[in-house]
Amino acid sequence: MLRAISKAIDYFIPASVLSDSAAKMKVRTFVFLHLMGPAMGQSVILFLYRASSHTIGWQFWLLEIAVTSFWAIPVIVRNTKSLLVPGFVSVQVLVFISLLGSFYYGGISSPFLPWFLIALLLGFFFLSNDTIVVLVGVALQLAVFIGARIFMGNFPLLLPLDSLRYVNLISILAALIYITMLSMYYEAVMRMSAGLEEATLRHRTQTQSLRQAMHLAEIASKQKSVFLAKMSHELRTPLNAVIGYSEMLSENLENRPSNSSRAEDLRRINAAGRHLLALVTNVLDLSSIEANRQELTEDIIDINELMRDVVATATPLVSKKENTLTLRMPANIGIIRTDALKLRQSILNLLSNAAKFTSRGRITLTVIKRNQNNNDRLIIEVRDTGIGITQEGLDTLFKAFSQAEGDTAKRFGGTGLGLALTKRFCNLMGGNISVTSQRGEGSSFIIDIPCREVRIEDTKSAA
Repeated sequence: MLRAISKAIDYFIPASVLSDSAAKMKVRTFVFLHLMGPAMGQSVILFLYRASSHTIGWQFWLLEIAVTSFWAIPVIVRNTKSLLVPGFVSVQVLVFISLLGSFYYGGISSPFLPWFLIALLLGFFFLSNDTIVVLVGVALQLAVFIGARIFMGNFPLLLPLDSLRYVNLISILAALIYITMLSMYYEAVMRMSAGLEEATLRHRTQTQSLRQAMHLAEIASKQKSVFLAKMSHELRTPLNAVIGYSEMLSENLENRPSNSSRAEDLRRINAAGRHLLALVTNVLDLSSIEANRQELTEDIIDINELMRDVVATATPLVSKKENTLTLRMPANIGIIRTDALKLRQSILNLLSNAAKFTSRGRITLTVIKRNQNNNDRLIIEVRDTGIGITQEGLDTLFKAFSQAEGDTAKRFGGTGLGLALTKRFCNLMGGNISVTSQRGEGSSFIIDIPCREVRIEDTKSAA
């Protein structure tokens, strides 16, 4: 039964309102009152009909039509998809019924007079944002009522007051039920409002806690970066000493075959020291960038000279796994202004990675200039025929301390800092780095940086 009633009520509710719980409850209450209210009003009309069966006039039928018209209000709600028009019509019709009924059936003792208060409550409940419209309509009807009273004199009495005693009780009971329904709706709205306020307060408190925690995390991250930068700097000094002394001792033992095992040990110490120094240098550079302490030093660079130097440095590393390194570059590509150290380290990082993951393959370094949107850009591509990278690996490739595959560090070594550092260097130089790869077919890394303008006087001073 209740499900059928609920379904009937929801028929008149616009679909746009059903998703909003607060608006849905408001419209459902409005529709329910206008489906049940006329039924209660008909009980009063029925009593008047029985009490005045021999003297039924146009006043009675006009009241009957007005009470019955309330059943059309839910249809207006469904068509207008708003409570403004149906709410206004409902209030004005109810005021009309109460004033007309009071005028012809008992005056101030009329059973219709309590409905005037219900009309005002109805307007204030459902049209709280448009109370001026409600009050203007009520005021106009009151003015007509007072004018009729002045013009016609005493209220016409179609029924004796004694015969209205029981219908007064019925009307008061119906009004009480109606007001009780409105009060229940108001209580539900207040409970929901209190719940929303409590949830909002809880959400605000959680937001403040999260904001404070985020602030503390940012401070801790900056302190960590500063600490790492300082510690990395302090570590490089003794490491340089270890590398330097191992090289000196190795040179002293070169011409002594009897000390070949010691020479091998010194070479291992030297290699381990250089590896540790490279790791510390990467951590230092990465920490400096995160702590906003890394600055860009612009130099005038001869691209041909820089690339020949890079190839000479990377060739021994590339040849370890029987790879070939090819440089493709125009003969006179020119000069640019950028940070030479960061550009050189970025290219060497890419060549080192290519050499690490390629065996008996080809590594190609391609350097060109390209005009894009009336701006010259330097494009540097490192392409290899190595093992390639999966799509999942590409997603985490440029993150610090992460590598393309889970077992990369175990199989090939490395810390996962090189590419992260290269990306940050490229961003510092105003460019970017991209990668394309196919598993089992190789990878291609492309550095794209702007070619900053080089003035003639700068080249003379650099020379």
